[in-house]
Formats: sequence, structure tokens, C-alpha cells
Amino acid sequence: MEYTFSKSVDALSSSAVREILKLTQGNQVLSLAGGLPAEDSFPIQEMREAFNRAFDLGAKSLQYGLTDGYIPLREWVASRMKQKHMNVGLDNMLLTTGSQQAVDLLCRVYLDEGDVVLVENPTYLAAVQLFQFRGIRAIPVEGDSEGMDLEDLAKKIAQYRPKMVYVIPTFANPTGKVWSLERRQGLLAQCKANNILILEDDPYGEIQFDGEASYRSIFSLDEHPTNSCVVYTSTFSKIVAPGLRTGWAIGDQRVISMMVKAKQAVDLQSSTIDQIALHELLSRFDLESHIEKIRASYKERMEWMNELLLAQSWDGVQWEKPRGGMFLWVNLPADVDAEKLLARSVQEGVAFVPGKPFYAAEPQHNTMRLNYTLLNREDTQLAIARLGKAFTEYSKSLVTQ
Repeated sequence: MEYTFSKSVDALSSSAVREILKLTQGNQVLSLAGGLPAEDSFPIQEMREAFNRAFDLGAKSLQYGLTDGYIPLREWVASRMKQKHMNVGLDNMLLTTGSQQAVDLLCRVYLDEGDVVLVENPTYLAAVQLFQFRGIRAIPVEGDSEGMDLEDLAKKIAQYRPKMVYVIPTFANPTGKVWSLERRQGLLAQCKANNILILEDDPYGEIQFDGEASYRSIFSLDEHPTNSCVVYTSTFSKIVAPGLRTGWAIGDQRVISMMVKAKQAVDLQSSTIDQIALHELLSRFDLESHIEKIRASYKERMEWMNELLLAQSWDGVQWEKPRGGMFLWVNLPADVDAEKLLARSVQEGVAFVPGKPFYAAEPQHNTMRLNYTLLNREDTQLAIARLGKAFTEYSKSLVTQ
């Protein structure tokens, strides 16, 4: 059989993270690569009891459900969003198979091949992968630790006339940066003035290390839910468990209804039993206390990795200590190719993600992303020691070239 795939597969590439994770399966390679939550944070017993209660509800737990999602769970999400200054009804919300599906569905209904979306650079690699697959032009906007540069944003809007802007303004993947309020308001003002939709991706906003600091979502700063120029998406993957594959999108009813129609064509609905069990969990579970425990644990792990990296005393290596999220973004010396360093690191028994696939354009080869949430204290210490050895050996090879 000679298979003739569609032209779109020419732009389809494997996820760099998923390919690297294969290297860590079934052997002694320690992973600093994936965005994996700590497994000891999963409420296993509580989740088991929640599934039992879901089965107690009878056959409906295994029946088809609404494409929009299980109504009691949507009501729960709407109530929690209200605490975050986002006042939405059920018609403004869609439950999705992870927040990644929300990104895909919005692209399906809002962007055509050749349309332009403005992005941070670097940004979430799966979003870059999706844009490439759908023939969407991802144009990077310059930025700094405060967010997108508003002057360059205005320049790119005038030059490219984008239809959408994709951002992760709170504890971004991969950089961990947090946008200032001024930049959030500035992006919102420019997009409203130019009829540009903003896709605000917020998987990590709950994982906050700096106490009572308030990071308002861009959606909450706009008039909403009607006529908002923002679609907001988030997930239970980081605060309950990723295996549930449950996320949500909120926005103007006209946009959400189109995403619902697209989801009907994709998978009809997300898992009924998972949604019911999740609602059963949340109805009895102290989620706020659980999130506080996750924050404390991840902050401790981040501080430990930061301390270990400082002790390495690597020449020319720089990073900013994160204020939340799951990642530490590292800038290596200009002559270091992180992909080649990865090959050396795997030989030493540790893996990370090179920065290259996170860039929509002009990738910086001397960057890497480290995850600090998965490994325990001892394994993190061993992983950084192995990474330090790999870096030293790689640096020696550069001198002899």
C-alpha cells in the first residue's frame, strides 16, 4: 500500500518533549524535561472514592453526555472563575479534553490557513506545533520579563494585521515569566482597538510562590462575557491530575458555540465518567488546601534546584528564579548548542528540553528548559550533578575544536 497523506502533514512534527520522554522510560535517565506534576501530589484515594460515587449514580456515568460538558462540573468551574473576577454562565463555557484541545478548537473555528497569530518568543511548543500543522503564520513579538513589548506589538499589528494573539501571561511555559498589569492592559487595549482576538492560556496560574500577589487574567480585565476579545483556557491537569484530561475554555457565547460545533466533529464529547468523578471529588474535596500544598511543595523543589544550580558555578549560565509555575528557563553561553548538550547529558543519565522548539522564529540554540516539579529532592540533586558533569565535558569539547 502506498499511503498518500494530506499536504498538512508536511508541517507536522513530533513533540520534542514527548520524544525526549521516550529516552527516560524504563532506564536510569532522570527527566527534567516534561511538564509533569509530582505524582505524590495526586489525590489518589480521594479520586478512587470519587469514581466509586460516580458509578453509584448508575449507567449515566458511562453514557454519552453533552458536548459542552457535564453541567454540574461547568457550574462548579463558573463559581470558581467568579472568585477570580470572571463572571460567566454555562453558555460561555466548554469543557475540553485538556486545555490543549481548547487551543486546537479555537484555531479550527477562527483561523484559516495563512492567517497570522502573534506570539511570545519563546512560547508553548505544542501551540507552535499546532500553528505549523494548520498552516497558520506565527509571528513573534519582542518582549522582556514584563511581557510583550507594546511598541513592537503595535508595529507587528500594523505590519501583519493578525487575527489572533496567543499568550501565556502568568508563569509562562517555558520561561516562567509573569506579565505586568501594564502589559496585560496594553495588549488588551491594542487588540480591542484592532478587532484582534486574544487566546489567554493559563495552565499554571494556580502554582504561585509569591504569596498574595494578584495576577489578574486578561479576560477579567475586559468587558465580559459578551463582546470580550479574550478566550480564556485552563486545566485541572496541574491542580488535580493530568490523566483526567479535563480543561475548559470560556468566552463570548458566539465563540464558544462555534467551538462546541467543532468539538462535535472532533470527538463528540470529553469523557463522561471522568467529568462526573471530577465533580464528585471537587464537591467534597478541599481543593484550596490541596493547591496550597502543591504550591509549598513546588516552591521548595524550585528553591532546591536554584540552590543546586548556583552551586555548579557554571561560567556564562544565567536564569531568573521563577515566581511560580513548573519551569526554570536557562540561558547558556552563546557557543553552546543545547541539542548537542542534551546528547551528552543523556549519556550521563539526565534529560532536559532544548529551547529551540519553543521559538516561532529565530530560535536561540543556547537555551534549555528544566522542570523542577517531578523529581524528589535526592533525584533532583543527582540530576543536576549529572547535568553539571555533562556541561563540563561539553565545554571541554568546545575548547578542543
